[in-house]
Amino acid sequence: MTKGIFLKAEWNNLVMLNYEVDPFILKPYLPAGTELDLYEGKALVSMVGFLFNNTRVLGIKWPFHVDFEEVNLRFYVRYFDGMAHKRGAVFISEIVPKHVIAVIANALYKEHYRRLPMRHSVKHLGDNRTSFLYEWKLNNRWNKLGATVSNKLTPIQPGSAEEFILEHYWGYNSWSDTTTMEYQVEHISWQISKVSDYVFEADIASLYGDAFTPYLTGKPVSVFLQGDLK
Repeated sequence: MTKGIFLKAEWNNLVMLNYEVDPFILKPYLPAGTELDLYEGKALVSMVGFLFNNTRVLGIKWPFHVDFEEVNLRFYVRYFDGMAHKRGAVFISEIVPKHVIAVIANALYKEHYRRLPMRHSVKHLGDNRTSFLYEWKLNNRWNKLGATVSNKLTPIQPGSAEEFILEHYWGYNSWSDTTTMEYQVEHISWQISKVSDYVFEADIASLYGDAFTPYLTGKPVSVFLQGDLK
């Protein structure tokens, strides 16, 4: 496996909507040497919206590229390194508003970034809740991913879907048909916030293909926010 450092940043206020899908539709995205990592026998994908803060690309803080939004679709895999299984994530699509991020990531690291106009909002409500909304513009339409959450953060429960989703510390990407890129993701032990309402309105077929439409238009198996409620 080849290794390299592309981006270093803080991830803040992750809104995560998690859906069960037919494992068959994920097979084309599996990097060589990896296998699907299932939760209670289910193949999960996650729609994730969050903020990149204090961002460095190739070790450099690029002007106007330090703080920005991202929305991505990812799923979960395992890779056996000869001694143990490493649990990781594979990104099907990553949307950012910054051209430099998309160009460098796609050209040098075979990532799947797409540059689209984006915006976000944070509203502190009067009943000890906060609303987070991430939007991106595609085909003259603003797509939406967001949630209203309790301001109280709680620890992740062992064995929960939230633990399964967040406790993946590796990323995998296809370098070629036979070669896979591996990178490590380091983060502190996260806490989550309970969601009282959520929104996901998107042109799923244009973004991810028709195969994902029946699954991402259904009810998610899990919805939560990971973050510091900034």
